[in-house]
Amino acid sequence: MIIDLLKLNGKKDKIDINETYSFTKEELKNTEIIKLDDIKIKGNIQKDGLDNKILNLKIKGIMVLPCSRTLKPTDYPFDIEINENLEEIAENFEKSQKTIDILPIIWENILMEIPIRVVSENTETIKTKGDGWELITEDEKVGNNSLAKLKDLL
Repeated sequence: MIIDLLKLNGKKDKIDINETYSFTKEELKNTEIIKLDDIKIKGNIQKDGLDNKILNLKIKGIMVLPCSRTLKPTDYPFDIEINENLEEIAENFEKSQKTIDILPIIWENILMEIPIRVVSENTETIKTKGDGWELITEDEKVGNNSLAKLKDLL
């Protein structure tokens, strides 16, 4: 998503951005994200009094992640705001630069929004006990009974 910064040199003091972007499977390859389509990117790039270029973006969308319990695809809505100086957030950015690709900045911010765990709404019917096993949550503290039997042998 390359933006022509030369537009800021004329009478315009800002460049409006209003895009919809879908990430390919190749772009999602090394992440937990299953699907990331129709991401709405809206905002602008403007010059301040010191000739710095300021990026103001609002990114909204739904990322599809695997449920932590069932591994079924689960929608996770996100809403991100970026209000940063391009010199501070873009690698190798110079004030004299004519264009900038803002997609890496957007991608980095989306990656920071991935939650540690996503649980689908329909997990109440999942089995938590079975023949010889039981699901133990973090809140439950249960000792290891097999080791307790070894203690009696000492």
